[in-house]
Amino acid sequence: MMNEMYTRYAKAYAEAVKDNDYNAEFERPTTLAMLDRAMPDLAGYRVLDLGCGSGEYVAELLARGARVTALDLAEPMVDLVQQRFADDDGVHCYQQDLARGLPMEADGQYDLVLSSLMVHYLEDQHPFFAECARVLKLGGHLLVSTHSPVADAGISPSGNYYAREAITEQWDTVGVPVTVTFYRRSLSEQVGALTDNGFVITALEEGTPTERLRARSPDTYQRLATQPNFLFLMAKKTR
Repeated sequence: MMNEMYTRYAKAYAEAVKDNDYNAEFERPTTLAMLDRAMPDLAGYRVLDLGCGSGEYVAELLARGARVTALDLAEPMVDLVQQRFADDDGVHCYQQDLARGLPMEADGQYDLVLSSLMVHYLEDQHPFFAECARVLKLGGHLLVSTHSPVADAGISPSGNYYAREAITEQWDTVGVPVTVTFYRRSLSEQVGALTDNGFVITALEEGTPTERLRARSPDTYQRLATQPNFLFLMAKKTR
């Protein structure tokens, strides 16, 4: 699913997520802490970044010694990553509709697949996670962040927590209202999409805002510290 947040407003989005509340002070710190606990040394590892956006995780992975292949549906995001890392031969980035799989990627070649705040744009996550399993080595890791099913239950148009539903909202991430559509689903569906495809969940977290956020935006800190917002899952390929 294409949203104009990542096409028309790609440059504004790239600038915003460098240092905003939700990405820079909540989602990325939680994701990176989980990564560093599970895989403290990425030197020489091959990592696949699915839904790479403007490349914030590409930079973090490179800094940890990984070789990175980065994919995104939005061509403007791919262009930004290619420009940003043009002089680094440890990065390969290209455009791919992740709802259509990973046709350019061979079996069993990656040590880690990372997908940050992307899978809620997929209507059916099962084929996506099947492809993640296919390209991972046995024992390889998958690290995903997404919307919290608990948080999204409150905006269900049907009132049926167990229904998978498209949600359309106005977000102000880039400083102007932008219409964004994503899918909400139950926790059992979210977890099942992983376990049905050969993954064992090794860590599940709901995020911890930083002390820097507490200082600069107390209201946002209080909301993120006391109410569900995102879901973070670390899993291992076992078959």
